[in-house]
Amino acid sequence: MTDSKPVTDSATDAQLARWQRFRNNRDAALASDHGWLTLTSFQWLEDRPSGVELAPGRWSTDGTAAFLTAAAPDGLSLVETGDPVDGTVSAVLADEESLMWVQYGGDDGRQVVVELAMRAGKYAIRTRDSRSPVFTGFDGVPTFDFRPDLVIEARFVPYPEPVDVPIGTANPLVDGIHRSVGELVFRLPGSDHEFHLQAEEEKLGALTVTFHDETNGAAPPGQATAEWRKVSTARPRVDSSGNATVVLDFNRAINYPSAFTPYGTCPMPVKNNSLDYRITAGEKEPGVF
Repeated sequence: MTDSKPVTDSATDAQLARWQRFRNNRDAALASDHGWLTLTSFQWLEDRPSGVELAPGRWSTDGTAAFLTAAAPDGLSLVETGDPVDGTVSAVLADEESLMWVQYGGDDGRQVVVELAMRAGKYAIRTRDSRSPVFTGFDGVPTFDFRPDLVIEARFVPYPEPVDVPIGTANPLVDGIHRSVGELVFRLPGSDHEFHLQAEEEKLGALTVTFHDETNGAAPPGQATAEWRKVSTARPRVDSSGNATVVLDFNRAINYPSAFTPYGTCPMPVKNNSLDYRITAGEKEPGVF
């Protein structure tokens, strides 16, 4: 679902080719079995064994562990081993951890996977159904045309120590923390001022920024984006002057899972990560629910 304008500059051609590979990999990842597009529910577990929507068995938590009681005719089996659940099984997670725990349904007994999650110190389950219409009808995320002018060099200004900033998430009952390690400072085409985005550190020193911009929500038809997006960079490089820089490629701005499903708990941007600018690059609003 990506439209690209013809370009002639060889450097831009190379950028475009790399971006198209990125887009292909991104769409393939979203279309993976029991991925984000297959979510069909999010439910908190209660302190007494209870039935839940869309999954057999009786589910509960004592605050420390989660429990599932089922009989063989319920058709539940453990994802990891394939062993049937006949009796009571339990699992323990740390906050923000998830476990693809049990599965059921379909000819092979694996149509639906039930994910156990610990969010905001509480246990919840999410059902992931491979027959979800969001998943079966997926043919790629709509994107803006590739814009070489929105491949920006940004200066990374690290904080002396990481700063934990309280944030909201896509689920109003779940609070989050943004561990800000510094700011990306940059300019955008046609703007007369610098922009600052707080960044989180990922594996191997890579950075991720979660941001709002003026394309979010209300915009001309076909030009709107989700309420917030994120973009990642490589590990900052330090030049001969001691300045750390990264390439901030807004063409690689992607949606969080909450743009595709109402059952996500994705982190919102920190308060100051709002750009008074239209980032007409990267993924658009998918409009799937």
